[in-house]
Amino acid sequence: MELPLSSFTQARSAHRTTRGFGRVISALPRLLALRRQRQRLLALDGHLLQDIGLTRDMALAEAARPIWDAPAHWQG
Repeated sequence: MELPLSSFTQARSAHRTTRGFGRVISALPRLLALRRQRQRLLALDGHLLQDIGLTRDMALAEAARPIWDAPAHWQG
């Protein structure tokens, strides 16, 4: 028995939605870790930032990035 095209299309769409949601859930720990790292970066004083080669402005810019703006090597 074949499914009508509209049912097939709806099933495919639901599968894509579920798969996309699964990706978000699996990436959540990494994204939250990234957020924590960015917040800790803000807590560093000027001397420690200088030790790692950053300025206060660079740290502020990094911390202001949205949580989904992860480095490319994290998005694999």
